[in-house]
Amino acid sequence: QVTLVYALLHMRHNLIYLDKMRCLRKRSAVSFLGVLVICLLFMNLYIEDGYVLEGDKQLIRETATHQLNPERYVHTFKDLSNFSGSINISYRYLAGTPLPRKKYLTIGLSSVKRKKGNYLLETIKSIFEQSSYEELKEIAVVVQLADFDSTWCEGMIKDISLKFAHHIIAGRLIVIHVPEEYYPVLDGLKRNYNDPEDRVKFRSKQNVDYAFLLNFCANLSDYYVMLEDDVRCSKNFLTAVKKVVTSREGSYWVTLEFSKLGYIGKLYHSHDLPRLAHFLLMFYQEMPCDWLLIHFRGLLAQKEVIRFKPSLFQHMGYYSSYKGAENKLKDDDFEEESFDIPDNPPANLHTNMNVFENYEASKAYSSNDEYFWGKAPSTGDFYGIVFEKPIKISKIKVVTGTEDRQNDILHHGALEVGEKIVGGKKGKQCTTYLRLGEFKNGNFEITDVEHKVLFDINCMRILVTKSQKEWLIIRSISIWTSQTPNQ
Repeated sequence: QVTLVYALLHMRHNLIYLDKMRCLRKRSAVSFLGVLVICLLFMNLYIEDGYVLEGDKQLIRETATHQLNPERYVHTFKDLSNFSGSINISYRYLAGTPLPRKKYLTIGLSSVKRKKGNYLLETIKSIFEQSSYEELKEIAVVVQLADFDSTWCEGMIKDISLKFAHHIIAGRLIVIHVPEEYYPVLDGLKRNYNDPEDRVKFRSKQNVDYAFLLNFCANLSDYYVMLEDDVRCSKNFLTAVKKVVTSREGSYWVTLEFSKLGYIGKLYHSHDLPRLAHFLLMFYQEMPCDWLLIHFRGLLAQKEVIRFKPSLFQHMGYYSSYKGAENKLKDDDFEEESFDIPDNPPANLHTNMNVFENYEASKAYSSNDEYFWGKAPSTGDFYGIVFEKPIKISKIKVVTGTEDRQNDILHHGALEVGEKIVGGKKGKQCTTYLRLGEFKNGNFEITDVEHKVLFDINCMRILVTKSQKEWLIIRSISIWTSQTPNQ
């Protein structure tokens, strides 16, 4: 009996051991598969499609499509240190030479031969003409001729060199080209979204074009802005960009947008360009570049769009680079002349109006593409601003309503500024107010405020002077300050 018991115990011990071994092998297999998937992704970062079997490329692409969920993969994507490495490509300098020193901003644009129209020369001209001499010292323009038609490239280089010779000599303009052999396979790609084959090929090649351009520009400047080759620029756009970047110091951002159209006016830190280049290459056949940008921004933990108004760049092309189709898109927030971004000094914002959902008071004072929305206001209702410090104001502009809700404006209202703050932390107000004027057609604008108001301004408010049945959207409040008052 003892022997039988011993045998049974020994058998039970062996079964437990075998079970543990099976579990260990199972966990090892899972770990191995995980490591394999990661290795395949890393291979895709540096892969030259001509050196990889078609079956392997397809496996990598199918695996990569699962990485587009920003919530699930944000930490993994941020921690991929190899994304910061450059892509090994040989660039041809068609005009210009390597920059002698690092600039503040690189402006990149990629151009291909169009079936109808050509706007590249006008775009380059607008960049330079709309910049002051001091601003030109801080920018570099990189043009990528991304067409494989050598005759077209030679013609464009001749035109660019003749028209912008002094900018090339001054080191402000570089024209580059990437030979066709560096491009991945562009035929027989997946037809996502039921796009026709030629459309898939066009947008996939465009993703690769942009990836190569970003890779080239990674170390040329502190910041990078992407334009298309059919764009008109706002006057002194660089000064406006610098002002916005300065205002965002201390806050996290991946992409700042200065146009709401396509891949126009999107600003990046240059240190993010290698990762963005790799990202576009990884998913080049999946979707258009402007859709991929949304995923890239989310993966780097910027969940919301940060877009500034007025827009600094306007789409001017009439014919698309894809098949010469008509493209009449315009940015209605674009302002070309005498553009200046308001200061909007730090302030506390409050209102006694009934706020609709999450369209709170702060959104009207932000330079982002947001607005305040309140339910039908009554006489005496107000939107108040209490500045953290007394200020001198040179200009004020308030816009109410939106294009799709043109009746949700302030039909009867006034704008007032005040002094002598009273109240505690829960609510501060000024004791006296001076009325600067009435709203007209839902808008208010006044200049030379510092000459009309003799005191340092502590408060500003928008006052409803007559009840209205329509709701009220305050789309934007813009304040330009003059010198800081003596304290």
